[in-house]
Amino acid sequence: MNILILGSGGREHTFAWKMTQSPLCNSLFVAPGNSGTAQIAKNLDLNVTDFQAIKKAVLEHKISMVVVGPEDPLVQGIHDFFLNDKDIKHVSVIGPQKAAAELEGSKEFAKEFLVRHNIPTAAYKSFNKTNVEEGYAFLETLNPPYVLKADGLAAGKGVLILNDLNEAKTELKSMLVDAKFGEASSKVVIEEFLDGIELSCFVLTDGKNYKILPTAKDYKRIGEGDTGLNTGGMGAISPVPFATDDFLNKIEDRIVKPTIDGLKKDNLPYKGFVFIGIIKVGDDPKVIEYNVRMGDPETEVVLPRLKTDLVEIFQAIANETLDEVVIEIDERAATTVMLVSGGYPEGYEKGKEITGLENVEGSIAFHAGAIEREGKIVTSGGRVMAITSFGNTYQEAIKKSYQNIEKLHFDKMNYRKDIGFDL
Repeated sequence: MNILILGSGGREHTFAWKMTQSPLCNSLFVAPGNSGTAQIAKNLDLNVTDFQAIKKAVLEHKISMVVVGPEDPLVQGIHDFFLNDKDIKHVSVIGPQKAAAELEGSKEFAKEFLVRHNIPTAAYKSFNKTNVEEGYAFLETLNPPYVLKADGLAAGKGVLILNDLNEAKTELKSMLVDAKFGEASSKVVIEEFLDGIELSCFVLTDGKNYKILPTAKDYKRIGEGDTGLNTGGMGAISPVPFATDDFLNKIEDRIVKPTIDGLKKDNLPYKGFVFIGIIKVGDDPKVIEYNVRMGDPETEVVLPRLKTDLVEIFQAIANETLDEVVIEIDERAATTVMLVSGGYPEGYEKGKEITGLENVEGSIAFHAGAIEREGKIVTSGGRVMAITSFGNTYQEAIKKSYQNIEKLHFDKMNYRKDIGFDL
């Protein structure tokens, strides 16, 4: 079949890399894609939220499946758009419908879902600019650090964790009254701080059945030792060493099952990935957040470990026969390290030539913010490339990634040298 992947990051390159291995995939298209997808598929110059242009491309290229990478098109209702259009409603869309995508589109919606279905999470309250004073009063009832989350989509940057009460009050006003994150922070969720170690759980569902993929842990902060500003992710490892069988059973029983049951009870139509951000508090898992798609850079360590045909899995999701698929996982550890532009996550320059890719051995270079221009591969974003490796241990895998990174170069290239340091 002909398949279209929407997105342009490392996640989408990883999807493309995995799906081209399937005998079920005839022609693969990626919109808009990057320099990595251009080498294995056909890139289409489309905006992921321009649904009419996507429809046109789907008809032109006889696409029978669309795999949605990023959250924006899902929150804006791309799945519903396909279902409601007689010309393209036969096309399978991998990603939840708009109502279910609110799990990521609104922090408040997600918290209400968690509480309603008795899924363990941090205590919270939400506020808007009409009750800022109540927000100040609620902050006074909490112990530091204080967690402030913009309700809407803020490209992974809408969460603040602050130690000072006055600073927390100032930032709350800045978010609600001064629109620090634009429309995304017109409502703010204030949560109790949970102290523990984080991991990501990935679940596939066809709306009835579910399969759990390997766990991963990503590293969000720009600086070594988890310091500095939050980013979209600086690296990841899979599996997570501290996620014992006992702990994974707790995740499935207390979080995954009630999540999938909750989607059914609330009539939230879901076909695709459920990303569950989890924190281990003592020996117990609690939910930090939901995403309605695969995480990035976790995709770059989770999907390479998947031995089962990904297109076959997506077909089963579309046909609601996921229970019939056996998911096979590579037992080895996988790690990825993100190469980022100098200055990221703040201002950075683009168009820097990337050299040395032909010298990478024993690792996979997944392109993210990189494009081909005049025969050269140049930077086009903050997170430029993810270098993924396998090993019998994550230490062995990470060493391989770092050895290959030494062969790569672009002006002001930056990366964290301590991925996996806390394990």
